[in-house]
Amino acid sequence: MACTNPTKFFPIFKGLALTENAFKGKVALVTGGGTGMGKAIAKTISMLGGDVAIASRKINVLQEAAKEIEKESGRFVLPIETDVRDNEKVKNCIDMIENKFGKTPNVVINNAAGNFVSPFERMSENAFKTVIDIVLIGSVNVTREVGKRVIKNQNDGCSFLYLSANYARNSAEFLAHSGAAKAGVESIARTLTGEWGKYGMRFNIICPGPIPTQGAFGNLSPKQIEDSINLVSQSVPAGRCGDVQEIANLAAFITSDYGTYISGANIEIDGGRQYLNSSGGVGPYYHQYTDEMWDNAVKVIKKRNK
Repeated sequence: MACTNPTKFFPIFKGLALTENAFKGKVALVTGGGTGMGKAIAKTISMLGGDVAIASRKINVLQEAAKEIEKESGRFVLPIETDVRDNEKVKNCIDMIENKFGKTPNVVINNAAGNFVSPFERMSENAFKTVIDIVLIGSVNVTREVGKRVIKNQNDGCSFLYLSANYARNSAEFLAHSGAAKAGVESIARTLTGEWGKYGMRFNIICPGPIPTQGAFGNLSPKQIEDSINLVSQSVPAGRCGDVQEIANLAAFITSDYGTYISGANIEIDGGRQYLNSSGGVGPYYHQYTDEMWDNAVKVIKKRNK
């Protein structure tokens, strides 16, 4: 008999998963760190003793996020206005971090993103290019600039983490621009795992499942948000959406010294969603079967095999 409420087996843990001062001596850069998952990751690293810089194009959003994080962690957070698409601005961003904290970032969370839903035939050249520039070129600019300095200094390594999505390796209907950009990011991460590992650098990817954030649901009414969450939750074996703190705890573990043997990994954190209904498209049909219906099916099968 199927469980109708699997969420009771998968509670959300909203505390910190690592020990105090797990990031002591670390300097972290979180792009897109003013909202959503980026802010949650920045807050977690700060609360675990790390020096944190958050960067995006919206300085007012960053300043508010920095104040919020500082209030909870008791540690200074550096907000930096930048545009990851512009390599000179990225260089200035890293300079500011080095001037403030005395070293090149040794933890980099590439989270800056731009996305929207559109049929491919309606997607303009500029719209497609904009997402490619933010997600792929932006990640390349940040990674290359930090990596070059790590190689030059040779006194500290760096752990890079990229937030991607399952559709980067599968079909990305109505998200062709984002799928292409994230697929490129994943390729860069895999390539540099082998190429730059000798310099003390690690590269990993996490692919969050559905996570309710302002970016994901900000344009919907409260009723629409509730309906959307309920609908999406039905596509997750865990029976619920994820929480930003779950993403932050995984990101912290991977990029901390607890995860130094993890490099080149691509980790799904989606409650098993990628595997639900994967049986030739018939999953949704069979999930509705009652015990009586299964009993009747067994009888039919046995009769056929006589």
